[in-house]
Amino acid sequence: MKAPHRYHDFEKDISGCGVFGVIARDRELIPGDMPIKAMCTMHDRGNGLGGGFAAYGIYPDLADYWCFHLMCDDQVGLERAEEVLKHFFEIKEAQPIPTRRTPVVTNPPVLWRFFLKVKDARPKWKERDEKDYIVSVVMHINQNVPGAFVASSGKNMGAFKGVGFPEDMADFYRLDEYKAYIWTGHNRFPTNTPGWWGGAHPFTLLDWSIVHNGEISSYGINRRYLCEHDYLCTLMTDTEVVAYLLDMLVRRHKLSLRMASWVFSPPFWDDVARMPKEQQDAFKALRMVYGSACLNGPFAILVTAGDFMMGLNDRVKLRPLVVAEEGKRVYMSSEESSIREVSGTLDKVWAPKAGEPVIATLEN
Repeated sequence: MKAPHRYHDFEKDISGCGVFGVIARDRELIPGDMPIKAMCTMHDRGNGLGGGFAAYGIYPDLADYWCFHLMCDDQVGLERAEEVLKHFFEIKEAQPIPTRRTPVVTNPPVLWRFFLKVKDARPKWKERDEKDYIVSVVMHINQNVPGAFVASSGKNMGAFKGVGFPEDMADFYRLDEYKAYIWTGHNRFPTNTPGWWGGAHPFTLLDWSIVHNGEISSYGINRRYLCEHDYLCTLMTDTEVVAYLLDMLVRRHKLSLRMASWVFSPPFWDDVARMPKEQQDAFKALRMVYGSACLNGPFAILVTAGDFMMGLNDRVKLRPLVVAEEGKRVYMSSEESSIREVSGTLDKVWAPKAGEPVIATLEN
């Protein structure tokens, strides 16, 4: 699982990548076969160097516990990480993540999941609220525990990812045995960063999960900005910054999802100049305060948490994104064909405008 040595020194490949997401607004559980089938339709958008899924509602019996999915180089790395978790948490359950032997998935890391409760008497970060405490532990493990990374850290959700096509990862992780009310999937074709287990999508923090098609060319600025706010980027893939920025903007700074989308994909200044003065002042304030959080480059992202899914393009729509509705379900994908492959008669299909978010929320 270790990141390639001198990971900056490799030839750049230009590609498409593929994303897919579905949310059942009435919390109907969707079998894993459905998102797997949708991702298979976009097989040629990847090259086998990264695939993964995020799923919500998969641990209903342990929904009140934080679930850490860990990736470790070896048993020693797992033991180091477990000692850290024992220090900061009470461990309700610990078990290997179920997998099956798959010919195309070779040399996987040690994969383990822990269901955790924050200790009443915290050994550190006592002044922080519970979610900030979780973030601090995730950053500590990813930065300071050799050979261990946290793949996901939310409640009643998990990320399942690695080196391979998404259908390979689905087979390996036995995702056909899971049911969830929100699914996202990703087929990776690495561009500026290496294909390795920790660098596959989705990228997560707490309940946040991000899959992304494109390139975050502002990664360096975004990363330095996040470091000033105690978020450490260690997974060597540009998309990681999106998960951390969302946590900072929406959870910590209390911006709405719509306002966060304006930070990520702001309107052009000539468009702002034609707005009423009150709106002009608002957009100028956002840019002054959060200019370093703006995402440059072509992108289509799907953002999920426990109660919504959002799709967003860059402000000139350099990557495709299609949205569809069917009853209580909302689909978002790089290709309409992947949606039609798994749906019946769609009620509505459209391509969102550049920079305009589409947000689908649960009914209760």
